[in-house]
Amino acid sequence: MRTATADDLGGARAVMLDTVYNDLKSGYVPRWHADIIDPEAAYVRPERCTLLVVEHRGEIVATGAVRDRGPQTPPNPRWVADRFPSGTTAQLCRIYVRPDHRRHGLARRMVRALGEFVVRAGGYESLYLHTDPAVPGAEPFWRSLAREVCDERTLPGGGQGIIHFELPMPGIGGRDTPAG
Repeated sequence: MRTATADDLGGARAVMLDTVYNDLKSGYVPRWHADIIDPEAAYVRPERCTLLVVEHRGEIVATGAVRDRGPQTPPNPRWVADRFPSGTTAQLCRIYVRPDHRRHGLARRMVRALGEFVVRAGGYESLYLHTDPAVPGAEPFWRSLAREVCDERTLPGGGQGIIHFELPMPGIGGRDTPAG
């Protein structure tokens, strides 16, 4: 696992796009997934953001990122966006593992490393993420690490069908990593 370099961006983009097209109910939506097209601008250049990759036998097989903004409304419920304001919210995103590399602890290690990055970056008060429960294994994985804030499937009309979570901030409350 390492911080992505310019040489990793094509492989990282491939993992992200494959996941979006194969696992997410929404498929690729430009307004939600523009960061995938230009991960350098979204995660590599900004000081308080990062993109991590895992390489196996010369191929990028997993990604994970931190962006320095909270969920936006629309499409997210207003109260969720208000609870996790941009600037003080570190949003975990694009934590994707190729199917043949899942269930080997890569995502858990990625979350731990991203939490450590958030602490080093400073200025963050909350650690937020959302997931699409259609992704195989995503919902139970996040429930093992984080606390549900809103399951949109229970809202009138089902919202976007995603689940919003908050992770404990590393080093606060006696827990030294988001993975506990």
